Amino acid sequence: MATSETAYVTLALGDEVFAVSVAFVREILDYQAPFAIPEGPAYLLGLTDVRGRGTPTIDLRIKLGLPRAEPTIATRVLVLDVPLADRVLSLGLVADRVIEVITVAAEQIETAPDIGVPWRSDYIQGVVRRDNAAGKGGFVVIFDLPRLLTSQDVAVIAQAA
Repeated sequence: MATSETAYVTLALGDEVFAVSVAFVREILDYQAPFAIPEGPAYLLGLTDVRGRGTPTIDLRIKLGLPRAEPTIATRVLVLDVPLADRVLSLGLVADRVIEVITVAAEQIETAPDIGVPWRSDYIQGVVRRDNAAGKGGFVVIFDLPRLLTSQDVAVIAQAA
């Protein structure tokens, strides 16, 4: 029986490792400060110029309730095309660093924990056990991107575009 596998881009926010499906990733850019949008929510950093088009860019740390971090040479912007009910939303996500592309079999994905994590589990598709570079066990948290953005978020981001 064939197993269903999906490729994910893994990214780090501090010591936490997250993943987004490569199906949503259009490109990965070096960080450059976005053009600020006045009176937007704290997580909306502004617009990033992506091939001549202003793309709303959010600070994933702030969106998840993690402390803000200053950009470093490793900071990246993942430009995503997120499918929503009525359209595809182009969006930039700022991550501390991009790690690698991994392939995960569907049966390796465990359900999202309801407790014991510092972020809301309703926008987590699942978790995957992975050894890190030091050989220690850890988890990769897979985002359910359409659920990461509330309808209010989508309205704000769409206005910014």
